[in-house]
Amino acid sequence: MPSSVIRRFEYQPGTEALDIEFVSGRRYRYAGVPAQVAEAFRAAFSKGRFFNARIRDAYACVELASLESEDPWAL
Repeated sequence: MPSSVIRRFEYQPGTEALDIEFVSGRRYRYAGVPAQVAEAFRAAFSKGRFFNARIRDAYACVELASLESEDPWAL
């Protein structure tokens, strides 16, 4: 089901980084997210609810908007 809060996300298992783009256009990278949490997020019926309950305050994050790149998902 499409989320009304989260536009898209990508998980990088090698670095345990979860990149999330919100419908506002703001993008964040959450560090140290275990693969099982990323998979549960992917499978969650409500991405916004799962994010608020299990990711938002549980992992350190940085905003990606200030990072310039040809590919906004690559660092």
